[in-house]
Amino acid sequence: MGINTERDIEANLQIGPTDAGMVRLFVEAHGVEVPMDFDPEEAEEIADEIRAAAQAARLMSKR
Repeated sequence: MGINTERDIEANLQIGPTDAGMVRLFVEAHGVEVPMDFDPEEAEEIADEIRAAAQAARLMSKR
């Protein structure tokens, strides 16, 4: 399994701040809940990585 392996799994993703000042990515799929907390700086780094991946995907789709 890797980044290019497709799966037929539905999941819910929620993103928001916690009352402890962290950013939480909360993934739920088939009764499994995965909360992932990041400090604001880490969350911004993740956001940058997502933007970079979106830009790269856009370029690949134009080929």
